[in-house]
Amino acid sequence: MKLTDSITELNGIGEKTAALYAKLNIHTIRDLITHYPRGYDEWQDIVGIGELKAQQINTIKATVISNPATSYARNRRNMSMTSFKVRDESEVCDIVYFNMPYMKNNIQLGKQYIFRGRVYLKNNKMAMENPKLVSQEEFEQKVHRLAPIYPTTKGLSINAISKAMRAVINAVSFDEDYFAEDIRKKYNLMDYKSALTGIHFPGSRDEMIAARQRLVFEEFLFFIVSVMVLKEMAVRDVNDSPMMRVDACNELISKLPYKLTDAQKSVWAQIEDDMCSTRLMNRLVQGDVGSGKTILAILSMLMCVMNHYQAAFMAPTEVLANQHYASVLELTEKYGLPFKPVLLTSALNAKQKRRLKESISLGTVNVIIGTQAILQNDVDFYNLRLVITDEQHRFGVKQRETFTQKGIQPHILVMSATPIPRTLALILYGDLDISVIKEMPSNRLPIRTCVVNTAYRKNAYKFIEKEVNAGRQAYVICPMVEAADDEIAGESILENVIDYTKKLKALLPKLRIEALHGQMKSALKNSIIEDFAAHNIDVLVSTTVIEVGINVPNATVMLIENAERFGLAQLHQLRGRVGRGDYQSYCIFINCSSQENATERLEVLNKSNDGFFISSEDMRLRGPGDLFGIRQSGQFHFSIGDIYQDADILQNAQKCAAELYGAYIENDRQPPDKYERFWRYYEDNISSGVDFINI
Repeated sequence: MKLTDSITELNGIGEKTAALYAKLNIHTIRDLITHYPRGYDEWQDIVGIGELKAQQINTIKATVISNPATSYARNRRNMSMTSFKVRDESEVCDIVYFNMPYMKNNIQLGKQYIFRGRVYLKNNKMAMENPKLVSQEEFEQKVHRLAPIYPTTKGLSINAISKAMRAVINAVSFDEDYFAEDIRKKYNLMDYKSALTGIHFPGSRDEMIAARQRLVFEEFLFFIVSVMVLKEMAVRDVNDSPMMRVDACNELISKLPYKLTDAQKSVWAQIEDDMCSTRLMNRLVQGDVGSGKTILAILSMLMCVMNHYQAAFMAPTEVLANQHYASVLELTEKYGLPFKPVLLTSALNAKQKRRLKESISLGTVNVIIGTQAILQNDVDFYNLRLVITDEQHRFGVKQRETFTQKGIQPHILVMSATPIPRTLALILYGDLDISVIKEMPSNRLPIRTCVVNTAYRKNAYKFIEKEVNAGRQAYVICPMVEAADDEIAGESILENVIDYTKKLKALLPKLRIEALHGQMKSALKNSIIEDFAAHNIDVLVSTTVIEVGINVPNATVMLIENAERFGLAQLHQLRGRVGRGDYQSYCIFINCSSQENATERLEVLNKSNDGFFISSEDMRLRGPGDLFGIRQSGQFHFSIGDIYQDADILQNAQKCAAELYGAYIENDRQPPDKYERFWRYYEDNISSGVDFINI
C-alpha cells in the first residue's frame, strides 16, 4: 500500500464511507495518517466525590443509595431524566441520565459502580450527567492511557477513524526514513513510523510529545525549504523595466481627508524604491486591522497605472473582492484617478467572463480586482506589472509559474493583518522583504474588550439585542461546527455553531440570526456573508471562517465562546472583524475554563490592542499543557505545528533547512548522498504535488 493510494484500498471503506472522509478532506492514505488527533482523552485515577471539580471529567467508585426514578419534561414530550444518588466514603453525588430511561433497569440499589463523566454544580451539589458505566476491567485497561480524539463528521465515528488509522500504520512500509540518522540525532527526532504510531496511539504522554515534535519539525522544515526555493527565485528575478516615480501619488496623498502616519509614509517609500529598482519587488506589509494598508495598495496601483502598466488585486473571498472593487470605484470617482477597474470572480456568467477577459488582454482595463479566478489559464494580461494579495493569500510556486508561463514577471506585494513577532516572520516570510506598520491612525476608536465567565452570557445576549435595536450587527464565534461525539478530559465543553444558533434564535426571536461554517459549500457561504454585509442578518453565529475576508463596518459586537480554546493572536484577529466603522465597538471573550492560566492569557487581550505585543505574549505564555488545547492562529494553518507554541522547533527547523539547502546548492543542485532520501521525498511529495506556501 502506498501513501498516494485512495482510502478505498482499506477494508471497510467503500464509496459511502469515502464520501464521509471526503468531508474531512481525507482522500488518500497520506491524508488519513496526517489527520492528527485534536486532543486525547486521558483516564485518571478514581477520585473521591468530595474531590470532584465542576466542568471536569472524573471517575468515581460509589454505591447507589436511592432507587433510580425517571421523569418526563412537561413541555418537551421526548425529554426524559433518570436520576439517583450515590455515595462513597467522602460525600454524596447525583447521577443524571437524559433520554436514557433504560438506565433505570441497569442500576441496582445498594450496588457499587464505577462512573466516568463530566461534573456539574447544580443547586450547590455535585452531579454527573450521562456518565459512562465502567467495569473494573475496562478501567484498569484505560487508566493513564491516551485515547486519540479526532476531528470527525456526522456518520463517521472516532472509533472508525482510529481503526482505519491502525490498519494503515500496520500496512504501509516506512522502512526508509527520509531524515538521515545524523539529523535525527542532532535534533532529537523519532523515526517517522514511530512518530506516526506515537501520535495516533501513544503509550504515554512523553511518547506523544516526542512524536509530535518530530511531525511538527518536518512540517516546518518542508515549508522553510520551500520558502528558500522561492527566495532564490526572487533574487534572480531582475526588473528589466524599472518604474518612474509619479506626482499623482503625492497629489492623492495631499487630497486624502486624513494624514498618513509616519509608519505608512515609511512603508510607502520602501514600496516606491522597490518598484523603481532593478530587482522585482517581493514585499510583505504587516499591520493590524485599521493601520492603513489598503491606501498603500491603492498608491502602489496608481504608480503602476501611471507608468502605463496593469495591476491586479487578489482577495481571499468574493465578498472582500467586491468590497475592494467598490472602494476603488469610489476613490476613482472622488479623486479623478486614472483607474479603469474590473471585477473578476467565479460568480460571473460565461458571457461576462469572456468580455472581461478580452478587455484585460487588450489592455482597455488597467486594474483587475478579484479572487484566484485572476490566475486562471485563460486570463491573458496585456502588460501586468503588479500583483497585490490581501490577507491569507501567500504567493506560492504554482501562482508564480502561472505568470511565468504567460511571460509575466510582476512585482509582488503581500498585505497581512496577522501580526507575527519579527523573529518568526523572518523565517516564515524568508522569501519576502518585510515592512511593518505599527502605528495606528489617531482617529481610530479602540475596541472595548472584556473577559467574562459563562455566568455573563445572559447579559451579553441583552447587550447584543440592544446594539441590534440601535441598528448595529454582531458576530458570535464558536470553536466547533457541531457537537463532538467525544469529550476530552479536562477540556471545557465546546460550543458549536449548529446548536448555538438554535439556542440563540429561541432566546432572541425578534433578531435575524444565521449560522456560518467551513463545511458549507462556497456558494452558500458567500451568500450568507453577502446577506450579513447587506444587513439582512443581525447576528452571524460562525466558526473562525470569518477571521479574514469579511469587512462589515456596521458590525459592533464580537462575542467569542470558549475563548480559552484559541490562541491570543487569533483572538486578536477575530476582534479585528469589528471596529471597522464609525461606531464604538465591543469584544466579549467568554472564558469557559476554571484554570487560572486561561484567565491570565485572556487578560492580555483586555490590556492591549497592539497585535504585535499580543502575538509576542502568545508565544511567551504557551506551555507544554497547550499541545492540543489552543486553536491555531493567523495565516499559517499547519496540520500539527503552531508557530507560537512551537517557536523553538520552528527555529531548529530553520537551522536544519539551511544545512540541507546549503549542501544542495554547494553540490550543484544535486542532493548529497546522505540527504538523497530527503530530497527525493521532497520532490515527489512536496514541491511537485503541493502548493506549500498556501498552507
